Amino acid sequence: MMQIINRESKSYVTWFLLVVTIGIFLVETLAGGSQNYRTLLLMGAKTNSLVQAGQWWRLITPIFLHIGIFHIFMNGFTLLYVGQILEPMVGHWRFFVIYMLSGVMGNLASFAFGAENVISAGASTSLFGMFAAFLALGVIYRENRFLRELGKSFLGLIAVNLLMDLTMSGIDIWGHVGGAIGGLLLGYALGLPKISRPKMVFRILAIVLVVVISYYMYAKGMIVYG
Repeated sequence: MMQIINRESKSYVTWFLLVVTIGIFLVETLAGGSQNYRTLLLMGAKTNSLVQAGQWWRLITPIFLHIGIFHIFMNGFTLLYVGQILEPMVGHWRFFVIYMLSGVMGNLASFAFGAENVISAGASTSLFGMFAAFLALGVIYRENRFLRELGKSFLGLIAVNLLMDLTMSGIDIWGHVGGAIGGLLLGYALGLPKISRPKMVFRILAIVLVVVISYYMYAKGMIVYG
């Protein structure tokens, strides 16, 4: 019988990420305001010209920055709610890897395909990665009805959100697409703990795709904005 959730497991990483994100938002507020352009740049928000200039850490730091109280409230609530479902399933370190690398891949997509003269920040790149990780699990373990239905639900959530992105201004849709691709591939590569599926060759292929796609987006961004 396949074990899906270890109910004794606690969502330590989810809470850690949430606390860090809220703490950084408070620093933003005290340093000049979370909607202040200079404050956001100082704290590591992404703008393509600065990444092209060599400030590669701006592909990581935006995951923890937010623009305005509504922004952090929505992302913080989503992180807490979804994280407490996903983390007990995949385990602490797998969850952390999915969250962080999906966020980076989302920021890379924004760097490669997004507008040049904009500033972007937020955990939504990582959140889309979490959504897509459920889709990967639903595909891998499709004989399990719970995971299959969960995957369908999050696929619908991704689709609805991307459609909404097309109708709203100020949304970095490329970041969301990149985060979802990252979460899908990483979810497939990591799978569930103590279950020998998918086969190792497919896990390795998924990891190779993460590396190749990430390198392509970084190189494209450097060419376009170089």
